[in-house]
Amino acid sequence: MSYGFLDIAITPSVRAAQEQMGVDHLWADFRGERASDRFTRSEELFIAERDSFYIASVSETGWPYVQHRGGPRGFLKVIDERTLAFADYSGNRQYISTGNFAANSRACLFLMDYPRRTRLKIYAHAEVLALDAEPELTEKVSPQGYRARPERLFRLRLDAFDWNCPQHITPRFTESEIAEAVRPLRDRLAQLETENAELRARLGAEGKAD
Repeated sequence: MSYGFLDIAITPSVRAAQEQMGVDHLWADFRGERASDRFTRSEELFIAERDSFYIASVSETGWPYVQHRGGPRGFLKVIDERTLAFADYSGNRQYISTGNFAANSRACLFLMDYPRRTRLKIYAHAEVLALDAEPELTEKVSPQGYRARPERLFRLRLDAFDWNCPQHITPRFTESEIAEAVRPLRDRLAQLETENAELRARLGAEGKAD
């Protein structure tokens, strides 16, 4: 039966490694259907919450390259059930991913949710577009109020995705996530400080009256 992501990931050398480790039977006789060539609502919601991801490409010389991409939350857009897109902003001007995708469009993305210890892996083919190539798409993937300067668009055609296990993912939290988590404590502290100030004022007034 199909296991979408592994149908791509498992090559003869991978099978040889699985056989050497005595686990080849787990994947050679997979029972079930793990078709993953269409994003569902679960993936769409997960992607919409991300403010960064990692994207891998391969050069003509066969070397892999992994790059971090970041932006405001939701800057990676689900255009439809098989398409992602994002605006590529000016950076260190090396253009390694851009050049790699011109020669080999294969891409692999890792999207991390560290607080919930969850990761989504995506195989896709990447297409690099000029900003004026598709104005509607450019408008859709350009976050309002974000000051960074976009240089091009990346459109990603989904081949397969897979959800990974939480093992060895250490929970990490952004500044905004920490601020949101401690907000009730700050609100309660502010309330107690107000009550203390009112109590001190009342006691002071009663002391003067005596």
